[in-house]
Amino acid sequence: MVLEKLGESLKNTLQKITKAVFVDDKLINELVKDIQRALLQSDTNVQLVFNLTTKIKERAKESAPPGITKREQLITIVYEELTNFLGKEAHEVKVGKKPTQIMLVGLFGSGKTTSVGKLAKFYRKRGYKVAVMQTDTWRPAAYEQLEQLAKAVGVDFLGVKGSKDPLKIYSSFQSKLSEYDVVIIDTAGRDALSSELIEELNLLNKAAQPDERLLVISADIGQAAQKQAQAFHDTCNVTGVIVTKLEGTAKGGGALSACSVTNAPITFIGVGEKIDELELFHPQRFVGKLIGMGDIESLLEKAREVITEEDAKDLEKKLLKGDFNLLDLYQQMKSMKKMGSFGKILEMIPGMGSLKLPKDALEVIRRARAH
Repeated sequence: MVLEKLGESLKNTLQKITKAVFVDDKLINELVKDIQRALLQSDTNVQLVFNLTTKIKERAKESAPPGITKREQLITIVYEELTNFLGKEAHEVKVGKKPTQIMLVGLFGSGKTTSVGKLAKFYRKRGYKVAVMQTDTWRPAAYEQLEQLAKAVGVDFLGVKGSKDPLKIYSSFQSKLSEYDVVIIDTAGRDALSSELIEELNLLNKAAQPDERLLVISADIGQAAQKQAQAFHDTCNVTGVIVTKLEGTAKGGGALSACSVTNAPITFIGVGEKIDELELFHPQRFVGKLIGMGDIESLLEKAREVITEEDAKDLEKKLLKGDFNLLDLYQQMKSMKKMGSFGKILEMIPGMGSLKLPKDALEVIRRARAH
């Protein structure tokens, strides 16, 4: 699960509220300390945690509106403030003019090139004509990696093998870009944001004038994400953030709160290694899943991606007539497999995210679905 330890801590904290006989200052102070501890353990910035919990404490002292109990009010406050903390509303990169150019920036190891491939598949699945452009002339095999990703995803690849000039690469394809709805530009990285990289990104940014400049940050870098986000923002005015490797770290709080520094919202999150494991970041849905409330909207979106409306109607007719057979069941199991792991599906069902299913039970289910 994404940020499993943080999620468990927050769920346990909210359970204290539901089990409490009275909501008094002692409970509120205990609640605030638990939230602070949970967020700090996930590597969230200390000052940001303090600001968040101060807001929760101040709002918790207000009288409950008519029709809801003090306990319900307190749970609502925690949910709303965590959502506001993570950006409040979803920020979708809209495809407007042709082409819509998206430039990805980031350091080595952040998963930038892989994110280019994931982003390309995300837009291709939505019916857009997509191309990816390789301007990373620094990292060995960057050309081959992106070329293979483009082929796997089924989008056009734009690159000049052996070229050492990112601007010349971009210029050589500039007249062709109008053929595409979306062009995603993969830029070079470094181990640190050096003056050389800053100059290269500035020149490419001026030449391409991309509609979106997305910073790719690895969730496992912890609080260093804040400094990194600020440095890239100063260089090319970042418009959004992609957080990668969120599923495999307990330090994701640092990356998730990095957007507070730049006022650039998190647009996408990487929730797995597979090419289709990239999700639009919806703060409300994310917090809901984190605290065990589920995310039914994302579940429905995933279902729509693997089964068409026409197929769903055919299935409904078969069920009503009693014609549902083993072949139909097999097709449904294949469709479910495309939706992701059983554990991730459970997280999205309201109430099921709080279930503590044994890992060996989930492994049995995973093996059954694999055959």
